[in-house]
Amino acid sequence: MRSPWPTFAAPARYPGWTTTGERRATFDMDGRLQRTVHVGRPNPVFARAVQQAIGGVEGEIRVCLGYLFLGWDSRDPQKYRDLLLDTGTGETGHVGMPATAAALNLGKAPLSFQQEAAAHSVAGAVPNGTNLRHILSSGLGATTEDANGTSFDASRVHGSGNIAGDMLANAAAEATGRALAVRLHGTAEDPGMKDRSRTAGR
Repeated sequence: MRSPWPTFAAPARYPGWTTTGERRATFDMDGRLQRTVHVGRPNPVFARAVQQAIGGVEGEIRVCLGYLFLGWDSRDPQKYRDLLLDTGTGETGHVGMPATAAALNLGKAPLSFQQEAAAHSVAGAVPNGTNLRHILSSGLGATTEDANGTSFDASRVHGSGNIAGDMLANAAAEATGRALAVRLHGTAEDPGMKDRSRTAGR
């Protein structure tokens, strides 16, 4: 079968191209879900907490972009570049998991929930315990921000050019992400979200 991509001479290490000039797919997606998550009682306060796993300092956007940029910046050996790009590609799905969890907890939340949240010892410390941008800006969907509503800052993505040091930094980022997943599991009240957070931290 003939490739739809142009075939011309390209540098061997140019991202997305093979030594023969054939175009390679940088990203590949399989639409099948690993599992279906059900939310019995949507909880906007938990959705706000889950935002930390998306755009927080220990969030999945940071980790995903960290692996991808390390891969794109890597020149030799090719096996490390491929490893980093493959890992970064897999991390894009990790961004989707908490984003889906946030959306599931926002989509059908009862209007009375804000009154209940205001009485909650932790959630009541902030206005209604909810993120107004979930209502006003994203149509009850996740956003690229942390639990406080601060937008993701790309300066959190680090790369020094020292692949060994950068891989250790990635390991540390994975460890802080794991700690966050455990904390989210502890705050989840809905059985479906508790199950999702338990399996997401593996």
